[in-house]
Amino acid sequence: MFELHDKVALITGAAGGLGDKIARTLHKQGATLALTDMRAEPMEKLKAELGDRVEVFTANLTNPEDVKNLVSQVEEKLGRIDILVNNAGITKDGLIMKMKEEDFDSVLNVNLKGTFNTIRHSARQMLKQRSGKIINISSVSGILGNVGQANYAASKAGVIGLTKTMARELGSRGITVNAIAPGFVDTEMTEVLSEEIRENACKQIILGRFGKPEDIANTAVFLSLIHI
Repeated sequence: MFELHDKVALITGAAGGLGDKIARTLHKQGATLALTDMRAEPMEKLKAELGDRVEVFTANLTNPEDVKNLVSQVEEKLGRIDILVNNAGITKDGLIMKMKEEDFDSVLNVNLKGTFNTIRHSARQMLKQRSGKIINISSVSGILGNVGQANYAASKAGVIGLTKTMARELGSRGITVNAIAPGFVDTEMTEVLSEEIRENACKQIILGRFGKPEDIANTAVFLSLIHI
């Protein structure tokens, strides 16, 4: 407890199931939270439940100016950003011959461009501090690919490439950059899967079950505690 006392964590996609669990776990370890999403209501409920050390911000991560303003607001209200968790992500699945161009673009814009935008603006403050932790949520789909997810897999593969490059650019300034690449996790995003798809997916998983949000959240805490 209190391992992250006096640390400020900016968490994107905080209104979703995985973002919610990451926020709760970091808060339990003593972090002050800056939650951001397009949907304010779920974040306000989480803030009311957790009590102190939580602020809520709405922002469109695909809009660079919106992200710039978001980071400025967080710094103005909370003083700094020590941890950035890029969790925001969407899916718009479909076989490539049927995939609409706007569906490909929107997934790339949220999952990859949104991550680029938040890193770009948050890193300015971290560089001044000469410290920071950036944690990007990628996906095993970005490594292995997945039928019907050309857009999602491409975006998450891009997040991995972006993570590797940012680690090289920022590591010498005391900033660690890592990616977590979950497989299937029990969240709102996977609730829509049919029973057949879930069963086939479980056959490929050694433990024979989907991951839990807390598995990812605990990994995020671990990466937040790394010292260099």
